[in-house]
Amino acid sequence: MRATIGDLVHTHGVTSNDGQRTGKIVEVRGANDGPPYLVRFTDGEERLIYPGPNTVVEPQRSSG
Repeated sequence: MRATIGDLVHTHGVTSNDGQRTGKIVEVRGANDGPPYLVRFTDGEERLIYPGPNTVVEPQRSSG
């Protein structure tokens, strides 16, 4: 998985909707744009994550 600053991260619960969260990548700490990523979630919490199989990265849209 590769991502850049500004991309959105969507995490999904395995058995319910309780684990669904969306956040923005604010820092990429891995080599070659890989994890871990520092993510700021919509509630303001920041967390270092290693995306699992139920995580989707949505590239930021360019404004051009």
